[in-house]
Formats: sequence, C-alpha cells, structure tokens
Amino acid sequence: MNSYDGELIRGSFAQAGYREETNPEAADVVLFHTCSVREHAEERVHSLLGALKKTKRERPDVVLGVVGCMADRESEELFEREPHVDLVCGSRHFPKLPDLVNQVIAGDRRVLVVGESSRAVDSPVRDLSGYLGGHSAQVAIMRGCDLNCSFCIVPSVRGRVESRPIPEILDECRRLVDRGSTEISLLGQTIDSYGVDLSEGGAKPQLARLMDELAAVEGLKRIRLITLHPAYCNDELISALARSPQFMRFLPIPLQSGSDSVLKRMKRGYSVDSYRKRIHALKEKMPDLELVSDWIVGFPGETDEDFEASVAAMKEFGFLQSYVFQYSPRPGTPSTQLSDNVPSHLKGERNRILLDLQSQIARERTSAQVGKDGTLMLELRPEKNPGCWRGKLQTGHSALLQDPDGLLRPGLSVPVHIQDWKGKELLVRSKLELSELLRIQAEIPKWSPEPSILEV
Repeated sequence: MNSYDGELIRGSFAQAGYREETNPEAADVVLFHTCSVREHAEERVHSLLGALKKTKRERPDVVLGVVGCMADRESEELFEREPHVDLVCGSRHFPKLPDLVNQVIAGDRRVLVVGESSRAVDSPVRDLSGYLGGHSAQVAIMRGCDLNCSFCIVPSVRGRVESRPIPEILDECRRLVDRGSTEISLLGQTIDSYGVDLSEGGAKPQLARLMDELAAVEGLKRIRLITLHPAYCNDELISALARSPQFMRFLPIPLQSGSDSVLKRMKRGYSVDSYRKRIHALKEKMPDLELVSDWIVGFPGETDEDFEASVAAMKEFGFLQSYVFQYSPRPGTPSTQLSDNVPSHLKGERNRILLDLQSQIARERTSAQVGKDGTLMLELRPEKNPGCWRGKLQTGHSALLQDPDGLLRPGLSVPVHIQDWKGKELLVRSKLELSELLRIQAEIPKWSPEPSILEV
C-alpha cells in the first residue's frame, strides 16, 4: 500500500513542477513515507532523520517531512524528538503534500496534519504520471480496517474501511492495461471487507462482484489479492475467485497463531476450526490454491503448548509462504494492556523454528509441482541465470524459462510444462513455439507514461 501511495505522491509533486532527486543531501524536499506496523520500521526512520541533521544545519531551507502511519501515530511527538522536521502528514492527507510543503516554504515553521480528512484519499480518476511503468501494477480498492485486532495499529492510523466505487477501479485498471500492464495487485488492509461501507440500491458491491466485472477487462491476464481476513472470506467470494480467469491462485489469508486462546487474546474473530473450514471451502473450489500466512510468535501469554499448536497448524495447512514476526507492543493498541511475558530469547527461538519449518514445507510443495502444466508470467532476466527469464506461475511458484536470445519481455503469459526443480526455482519449457509467443507478445501494448491530468 505504501508503494502504491508513493506513486500517487510522486505524481502530485510532478504536477506541481517538482523533479525527483535520488540523493537526499541534494534535494530541496525530503519526505519519509512510513509504516507503523512494526517498531523496527519506525526506529529506522528516526535513524535516517538523524542522519539529515547536518544537512538541515547547512541548508536550513531544506524541507524535511514525515508522511504516513508513523506521522499519525507519533503526531506532535515527532517534532519533539526530531526538532529539525518541518512537516508531519498523516496517511489520509498525503494528496495535499505539495500544498503543505508550500506552507513550510512560505514561512510556517511546522505543519502538522493528521487524523481524519474531509476528502477521500483516492481521486475518482487516478493520475498515472507517478507510476514508473512495467507489466505489474497496483490498485488500491479500499483503505482502512473495521476490525480491532488487539496487536494492530492499522485502524487507528489508517481509519475505518473506505471503499472505492467499482467504476473507478475498473477505469484505473483499464488505463493501466491500455499502457502495457498485464498483472494488477488489488490492495486493501482487509481486502475481502471491500464494499461493506458502500450501498447501491440496497445491495453492497462486494469483492466477489468486482472480480466478476474485472473478468471483462481485455488484456488483464492476472490479478493478485493483498490481503484477506478469514472472517470476510465467504462462499460468494470463494465462488467468484474460482471462476475468475485472472485470479492468481496464491492467496494471503493470515492465521497469525495456531492456538485458539492466543487468537482470542488477539481478538482475531475466528478459531482454528473456523479457519480450517474456510480453507477447506477454498481448496474444494480451487485444489491448486497456494496459501500465504502471517504469524506472530511470543504474543503475551503464549505458552509452549500454544506455540506447538502454531507448529502443528503450519504443517496442517501447508502454506507456501509465511511471514513470521516476533511480538512487540505497539503503543495505543489493546495488547499493551497485557503482560509481555515471553522472554525475547524465546521469541527469537520460536521465530527461527517457524521459519525453518516454512522453508521445509515450501521445498516440498514446490518440488511436487514437477510434471504439471501451468501458466508462467515473465518478470525479469536474472543475472545468476543467463539466458533465462524468471517469473511466477499462476500458483505463485517461482520458475525459470529459457530464452537465450532475449526475444521475450516482462508481462508475457506463457503456457508451460514444469520439467524439473532446481532447489529454489522450477524449470519449465514453453508449450508454444517461439513464433506464437512473439505473436502474442506483439499484442501487448508497450508501456507508455500517461500525461498528467494537468497536461490533459
């Protein structure tokens, strides 16, 4: 989501006449676009801000700003800890950034804008001038979260669910495809809650309907979803995903813990058994579906038995990929009222055990793909594998396809047969002749930047 918002920020400054500068010490405006989900991310920002104190002393006119979730969470405290910062802008106000920077330049010593905003973050028609191009694009379909997980800072810094109307999303996707994108990641804090705040004639336009309407976008070959919550993953959505010709069978649907008592303290709103039923329903409709999970180890009160339940759950559900985090209390979240009673060394040990187990499961699941057919979307030509393209199969597995002359290009979908496993990537061969691949490739528009809305 921050990557996507960065594109919007880049576009807004381009419209205002700014030129991007890669060296912060030479820039007139330096903005830190932040995340507050983990403490480490915030501390890194403070460290980077500290490194610019000398620049600010030598060039007092440089505007230093902190944007995003960290700005919302720390607010005025940022000015106290980093007195050389000029601008603190929350995640719901970044479309105003060029104007806010102008306020600083005009003489306002410190500008603080956080919390709720009177206008939506996303405009009805997205300015694509900040998008750098390529076959893979991102589109935010909703923002915020209505859940109250006890460990999560997102609802307080991002706000409650704010969904975009389907016509706006379709328009943005079509414009991206018209300019060469073949893969789009749909983004949302809890993306399957899309539409709970909308109403059209008494009916809510949920994610299932959006997936059905996206099926008609010609040239859009692949859709990724980031990220789901088990509580919103209903039968209607599962059926829509199964019939979607574009849906990538690689689904982030975090479990967080394999212990019901921990899930209850996390206020996740489901048990392991109810999660199991959702996964069963998904796999019944899509047997080739691969799953991705997040995990928190060392949550307050997590016993050895609780952790062993997480180990058992990781084995049972066979996730292809997992992100494992050691619990750290986030100020302002309900979990800070619980005693953080799991020693740090034990958190680290549990973290390592889950990561090692996930690596083993991933190897088993990937090697089992040999002999199957699939569709590979080309992404890049890796330096370590000259003469090849690396890409992702429809199930999320990474694979290599030979193309010694480099005639193909990113974004091309290639029907393949999986021949072997190299220990990390699968090795595949095309089921189509090169001439046919080149013909299909010629039909994909080459990326061309869109003029800014002001130029239009």
